Amino acid sequence: MASDDEANAAVAAGEDAGAAEGKNWRRKGKHDKPKPWDEDPNIDHWKIEKFDPSWNESGMLEVSSFSTLFPQYREKYLQESWPIVKGALKEHGISCELNLVEGSMTVSTTRKTRDPFIIVKARELIQLLSRSVPAPQAIKILDDEMCCDIIKIGGLVRNKERFVKRRERLLGPNLSTLKAIEILTGCYILVQGNTVSAMGSYKGRGLKQVRRIVEDCMKNEKHPVYHIKELLIKRELAKNPALATESWDRFLPNFKKKNVKQKKPQAKEKKPYTPFPPPQRPSKIDEQLETGEYFMSEKRKSAKKWEEKLEKQSGKAEENKRKREAAFVPPKENTAGPSESDKTANDNSGIADIAKSLKKKAKQFRKNEAQENVRVESYLASNEESRPKKKKSTKSK
Repeated sequence: MASDDEANAAVAAGEDAGAAEGKNWRRKGKHDKPKPWDEDPNIDHWKIEKFDPSWNESGMLEVSSFSTLFPQYREKYLQESWPIVKGALKEHGISCELNLVEGSMTVSTTRKTRDPFIIVKARELIQLLSRSVPAPQAIKILDDEMCCDIIKIGGLVRNKERFVKRRERLLGPNLSTLKAIEILTGCYILVQGNTVSAMGSYKGRGLKQVRRIVEDCMKNEKHPVYHIKELLIKRELAKNPALATESWDRFLPNFKKKNVKQKKPQAKEKKPYTPFPPPQRPSKIDEQLETGEYFMSEKRKSAKKWEEKLEKQSGKAEENKRKREAAFVPPKENTAGPSESDKTANDNSGIADIAKSLKKKAKQFRKNEAQENVRVESYLASNEESRPKKKKSTKSK
């Protein structure tokens, strides 16, 4: 006990000393130091070495098996192509079984199995076969560099019509969109039912790009065409080594989602809360008792029903007759004058014409008046000049 206490005290003292020196001591991952082979340019960290059976000569200690169900429409194709699948798995020491009664496929390890990871590849093989991937294409998953991703799209959209429409958007006209995605990502893609099966490699981010494109399309976040444009731009930018260390955001298109305005649901008016239940509706017998029909005989009841039926028929016949005669009623002639808007427009134009003519007349009147004044002044001036001056007569006294 004393030795344990001394050890704990020493650890605590060491931690305090480390904190005092400003170092961040971690209990977990303290051995995570850079290794010399991490930065070695001659080592390809993405390279997957081919499995050598000499690495595991003793084989597997336990039997591992996986099984998956397949739809009924795949039964005939699987029955025909099963010998090819069986031969491909036999090379890796995997046994397979096709159960047509239960509708299942099973793969399991044997004594000849050496690669421990091949059973996982075999499980992916039967999953791809159940999702309608052709057998020659599905067998490629047994290669070490080939991976697969089965994307479930059934739960992403609730409305069935909307789901079908978005799935068709992923395919495109004549499968053009799907082919473009396959070429740009380098993956094999198959859309079947509620799943999208993709086969490719994670090395070039192909499978990640496929999953992102499919989920964005089904969630209506981004159209596949915009993803195709981005991939084309990125492919061209990757050819330029000068842009390897720079951000490509300025070259990529910015997609802005347009929200379509939806009709707001009409809110129901809330009735005032009352603790009392609504009044009980009268039964059919109570209504008959009120009208007195309950005490009538069967003949009178049938006669009354017949009369009501005749009244209803006569009312309906009159209504149909009015509808038929309405087609022969001539339309009313439009004997009224121009509309109010036309009248107001005419009135405004008439007022403007009157004002214009008055201005013109006032201008002419001023001009004439000025001319008359000039004439009067000139006339008076001419008269004074033409009038002879009287000479003073000197009379001799």
